[in-house]
Amino acid sequence: MGRLVTTVRAAAALLLLFFTTTAIILPSSIAAATTQTQESTAINNDSDESENTYDIPTFQSSNEEKKASDYANYFSAYADLYHQKIMLTDHHRMQAYYNAIMSNRNVFKDKVVMDVGSGSGILAVWAAQAGAKRVYAVEYTDMAKHARQVVQANGLQDVVTVIQGAVEDVKIPKEDWETFGLKVEDGDGEEQCSSDKSCSNNNNNNSKVVDIIISEWMGYFLLRESMLDSVIRARELFLKPTTGILLPSHATMLIAPISNSQHHHSVLKEYTDGMDDWHTYLGNVKERYGVDMSILEDEFEKEQREYYLLSSHWVQLDEYDETVLDRPVVVKTLDMKSCTLEDARGVDSTKFAFDIASVDEEEGEEEEEISGFAGWFTVDFQSSADEVGKDYGMKMMNPVHFTSSPEIGVTHWGQMAFYFPSPIKVPSGGGVKINGSMEMKRAKQNARLYNVHFNYTVGDNGDEVEAVYQIP
Repeated sequence: MGRLVTTVRAAAALLLLFFTTTAIILPSSIAAATTQTQESTAINNDSDESENTYDIPTFQSSNEEKKASDYANYFSAYADLYHQKIMLTDHHRMQAYYNAIMSNRNVFKDKVVMDVGSGSGILAVWAAQAGAKRVYAVEYTDMAKHARQVVQANGLQDVVTVIQGAVEDVKIPKEDWETFGLKVEDGDGEEQCSSDKSCSNNNNNNSKVVDIIISEWMGYFLLRESMLDSVIRARELFLKPTTGILLPSHATMLIAPISNSQHHHSVLKEYTDGMDDWHTYLGNVKERYGVDMSILEDEFEKEQREYYLLSSHWVQLDEYDETVLDRPVVVKTLDMKSCTLEDARGVDSTKFAFDIASVDEEEGEEEEEISGFAGWFTVDFQSSADEVGKDYGMKMMNPVHFTSSPEIGVTHWGQMAFYFPSPIKVPSGGGVKINGSMEMKRAKQNARLYNVHFNYTVGDNGDEVEAVYQIP
């Protein structure tokens, strides 16, 4: 997203700078061990689940320790202007939201808008500039203080109010009912109770006064960071159920096989170099200090494997036609008007079938390699497609489409690469078929992170490979 440009992203960028280009192939014994460990990981992730295993801690009001941990691990980074700047300088991101708002001023005019996860407040400012009569900019972190400054500096303090806190705890100010003529809908989508006292009691039904919820909630591979939960909860609490709209209105997740050999080989080399350094260390500590540390080798190798081989990698793929080897497969779609908290928990097992044809190689060139899979997302800003909204909802006359695909160029989301333990060669004049399925679940240890589970076979008679990757 937006929502969390953490040090992980910075670390990913640094890794891209420091990785070398030396090509290696991971030994088959390590590849086999990788698969075995991944199978064990998959079993552990699915065991001993409880009803609240995948809840976002911020919303568990009874567990202050988890809430504090969630703030430290997730929200706190958003209080830094440095992280906000990374998002604000993402031209493709900014242009999509700007066009969605400013090219549809008729939708925003005289409407009540809620910006969920407002950050610096720029979406709220645009909504006000587009003619909204009241904008609630909800921001959990101390960035809310800066948002207020931005709002005031742009002379919009009479329209935009910045509310610091979790959206689940927001209360519509009582004075706004009369000042801004707030209204809720009756069962037929008709507005009623402007300044009626019975409408201003902030219960679950009578707080639904918002016409438009706008939010930049998307994380790596769409769902990472689990901010979608907050948008869904805001929708259930505040959005007019019949005529209200959400922007973006729809989202899609896609995967495709990729060739990204230089970075793939450098990741594998980092892993093997790390193990070589460990073995050198074992010899030195035994020779110099008389201590045998080899008992720790399995744990060290496990750490290295999980970091380099069993984690997704942030990449910015170049030259779409050269790096994306087959047509992407849609693994999940979301209609923001009707999606549920359960939908936000991940991706159900979805089948894919890729057929990668070889390319004509110049004499002396190496065979093309399949590095792994990559995932990205699209979002749309358009009229509602659900059965109610398509008849009653506001019409987006100028819909906007955004993608984090390699074809668009650089975005701060990039793509998530899930590298194979060893590259797959595409024989000259032939091709490779990869058939399998993908599933994505929240990590048990941290509900804002996800594990992606692939099962696939290479070729008609290949062995089944099971691989579980963490999205850090």
